[in-house]
Amino acid sequence: MSVRDLIVLGSASAVPTKARNHNGYLLRWDGQGLLFDPGEGTQRQMAHAGVAANDVTWICVTHFHGDHCLGVPGIVQRIARDGVEHPVNAVFPASGAEYWQRLRYASAFHDTEVVREWPVSGERTALDLEDAPFSLVARRLSHPVEAYGYRVEEPDGVTMLPERLAAKGVRGPLVRELQERGRVTAPDGTTVALEECSTRRPGQKVAFVMDTRRCDGVRDLAAGVDMLVIESTFLDEDSPLAARFGHLTAGQAGRVAADAGVRHLVLTHFSERYRAEDEHRFEDEAAAEFGGAISLVHDLDRIPLPPRRAAKPRPPQ
Repeated sequence: MSVRDLIVLGSASAVPTKARNHNGYLLRWDGQGLLFDPGEGTQRQMAHAGVAANDVTWICVTHFHGDHCLGVPGIVQRIARDGVEHPVNAVFPASGAEYWQRLRYASAFHDTEVVREWPVSGERTALDLEDAPFSLVARRLSHPVEAYGYRVEEPDGVTMLPERLAAKGVRGPLVRELQERGRVTAPDGTTVALEECSTRRPGQKVAFVMDTRRCDGVRDLAAGVDMLVIESTFLDEDSPLAARFGHLTAGQAGRVAADAGVRHLVLTHFSERYRAEDEHRFEDEAAAEFGGAISLVHDLDRIPLPPRRAAKPRPPQ
């Protein structure tokens, strides 16, 4: 059965707390598993979440601050130890290639050949691999070290319209032929095009935005996504600190979601400076800017992607 959801393995920022592990997020997508920013302790959090190394098909690192990457050695070595046979695509900033190599080979182990490295550079990099059901776009952000956000985007599909198929006399094997070839010859000899009997089904989209100030990259990644997973390290009262250290406040995260037309806003990456009783303030400040669904995450939360957007009808032809 296909599953599309986000498993939160950790939700702290620079310093883990008793309640929050370092970062770690697994986006499950129809048999693919995108592990974003595995921080220290991610391997153990995976055990608590019931996630195996075999579930990981991508490792996506936004930048090389420790809370976003110190779990890489354990993950890579666990992939090798468990004999994972499928390719695992590792995406990371090219400028941090030296750090990646140190992390990947942090200690002695029997290396695995399944990890394929995809360093990204420039303002925007698109990875569209033939064996993936989505494209992955990396977009540069604004942080003291080079950082990238990621956007997972499924191609638009089509929904067949039974009443139009019937009106055109297209049935049985002809329906599959129409889907695969784009046009068929109906029993009465007329040519029927796919667009005459279908409507566009928007593909699902998820954006993952960690440490950054507001910038063009944030806006581009978030535009129209079904789910935006975004840092909200600080409360609005500490916005000068956020700007200084290259982070967002909860209110800024809410404004990003509102401006971008996001459907579900997921807040994470909380500073240890705040107490548990302050948690509601993050959601309140985001909600003051954004009127859609908001999740303020805790470790081991599972958040399903929103239901698909309704298909957009074409006028009858």
